[in-house]
Amino acid sequence: MERAQRQVGLAFISLYTVFLVLFGLLPSAYAIYLAFTKRNAFVGVANFVKVFKDYRFLPAVEHVGLYLVVWLVSLIILVVVLAIIVHAIGVKWLSTGVRFLYYIPGALAGASSVMLWLFVLDPTVSPVSFLLHGLGFNSFVETVQADHLPVTLAIIAFWTGAGGWIIVMYGALNNISRDVIEAARVDGAGPIRTAWFIQIPLLRKWIAYMVVLSFAGGTQLFVEPRVLSQASRGVVSQDYSLNQLAFLYAFKQSDFNGSAAISLVLLVVALVLSVIFVFRGGLFERA
Repeated sequence: MERAQRQVGLAFISLYTVFLVLFGLLPSAYAIYLAFTKRNAFVGVANFVKVFKDYRFLPAVEHVGLYLVVWLVSLIILVVVLAIIVHAIGVKWLSTGVRFLYYIPGALAGASSVMLWLFVLDPTVSPVSFLLHGLGFNSFVETVQADHLPVTLAIIAFWTGAGGWIIVMYGALNNISRDVIEAARVDGAGPIRTAWFIQIPLLRKWIAYMVVLSFAGGTQLFVEPRVLSQASRGVVSQDYSLNQLAFLYAFKQSDFNGSAAISLVLLVVALVLSVIFVFRGGLFERA
């Protein structure tokens, strides 16, 4: 029996390894090759210099950076707070229903979600038009101005992706010993002090895990600004994010080397910051 289980496990690991090599390592290696070559000749960092000198590069970096800050800060605060609130609900059917409602938006594909938000962001047809008018937005064009996009994109990302993380945090909260919580209550700690001094510190690894994956996903910003660009007829620029700029290099300018250079910059930055988050969050520490 144990031998059969071991063989099944090896089969799954082998299959994963094959897919990792074919769709992860080999494309990455080819991107590295393209980033340092031009017409199959080694050119050093020339492709990177060309990209860095492009007037569209720094604005794209700024846009993605602002979006990531707004997205990650709001994600950490709201997901943890909402998970603790849902976990505190004593009525089982109500808690289950709330978790289900949180999870529904995550079932929508990225493009479908943005299409839905096109209506929400248009004050003329939006169900929350009163709120948009109250904020001074009287048209869709005003709503998607570049200054507002980091917050707008973070709201869309939170709506589609936070539900799953709330469920994950809820499960992590269930793993905290009830004896620890009861001991805190006996010592006079209320819900806020219990959350701040016990629950949140014990969620540190899960928060770090969420930040790493969400950061990696956030650097791939593409679908949302692209759909908004098409819907706004150019108000949102086609080179708003680094991924969009890489797309333009590859498929509009036929410069796959420049596109690979942008992709490699994103990869390196994501890897470095992810390593920092992993070790600062104690993901590899034993309990």
